[in-house]
Amino acid sequence: MFLEEKFKFKERNTNLRTEILAGVTTFITMSYIIIVNPAVLQKAGMNFDGVFIATILASVIGTLIMGLAANYPIAIAPGLGMNAYFAFVIVLGAGIPWQSALGSVFIASVIFLLLSLTGFREALIKAIPVSLKAGISSGIGLFISFIGMQNAHLVAPSPATIITMGNFSDPIAYMSLLGLFITIILLVNEVPAAIFLGMAITAIISFCLGYIPFPDTIFSLPSHFDTTFMHLNIHAALFSPNLYAIVFTFFLVTLFDTTGTMIGIAEQAGLMKNNEFPNVNGALLADAIASTIGALLGTSPTSSYIESGTGVAVGGRTGFTAVVVAILFLIMLFLAPLAKVLADVPAITSPALIIVGFLMMSNLNKINWRDAEESIPAFFVLFWMPLSYSITNGVGAGLIIYPLIKIFRGKYRSVHPLLYVFMVLFIIQFVMTNH
Repeated sequence: MFLEEKFKFKERNTNLRTEILAGVTTFITMSYIIIVNPAVLQKAGMNFDGVFIATILASVIGTLIMGLAANYPIAIAPGLGMNAYFAFVIVLGAGIPWQSALGSVFIASVIFLLLSLTGFREALIKAIPVSLKAGISSGIGLFISFIGMQNAHLVAPSPATIITMGNFSDPIAYMSLLGLFITIILLVNEVPAAIFLGMAITAIISFCLGYIPFPDTIFSLPSHFDTTFMHLNIHAALFSPNLYAIVFTFFLVTLFDTTGTMIGIAEQAGLMKNNEFPNVNGALLADAIASTIGALLGTSPTSSYIESGTGVAVGGRTGFTAVVVAILFLIMLFLAPLAKVLADVPAITSPALIIVGFLMMSNLNKINWRDAEESIPAFFVLFWMPLSYSITNGVGAGLIIYPLIKIFRGKYRSVHPLLYVFMVLFIIQFVMTNH
């Protein structure tokens, strides 16, 4: 009874069983980050076990705040694109120590947090027009389907065409196809929890065929946390001019990556009211606090996860879905060997990502395609996300093109001033990124 009232199950047309199932589904589809994040940051010289613990704790804190304070089924964890930027561009590419890079993450996150407290981000969400919000949601759908196709080896790099059809004799490819087909059959027959059941059936088949090895040990105690905790160098980030651009990049990407994801997931879950995001402050604070604490713990910036859409597709509508995700993350603190097995089997998680991408495309009907002023910016958001492999780039393209069109149509007064500010910031960001 308490949970029903706290999380508003009846109001959002859900129940405890559905929320638990949604939380488990979301966790499974994003569990790869538990291994991938420390594996990437290890290349920057950071300790794997230390980052492993930092990844889990930052995810638990941010996701719990999202669930309890904001009541949204959105999970938070270190962003996959930003950890690569952290390790390969900043540390390995620019030769900046990882401690200074963590200091830059911390400063950007504090700015992010202060702007969330002032209501700036809420105003930004309200300023984005309906067409762009629909484009963002649908673009994220294409993006995560593309990620799912890549992880499943259904598409592969090609020197001639950049990308081409995958090799279907590859076990990952044909097991992913099997999982995708199972999920589609369940979905079109309107079987409850079709996505989760598809993942479970695929996992059982993979285990029976020997594609999932049973780990030698399941439990292990956390270790080496002291190798990353409080090792950030804030002084270097504040007083080194060459780090200012890095702080700005972290801030801009974190702001729009997570804001774009929140809009997309809220649209998918039907939680947007009159083009507004109810209780948005709690949601925005959740990922801002997670990023700030994550830098102290020893990980790259956190973000709201697009994989949360898998839980929403199963029926998750409240913050209890996020609470379940946080609990499962915490348990994984002692189940590192098992986490590695789950994260290393793309055939289990990839079909879910592909199907969720399809479901998120339903927001395209909110775009008036006959109105070029509204539909052209949405179109660029839609296809730029997967092609540039970045939610932020897609959002940036839309926020540049939309105001420019309105200016040359003599309708500049109809554009919110914040959109002009970010048009300029994104132009600067794109120029800086390419030089």
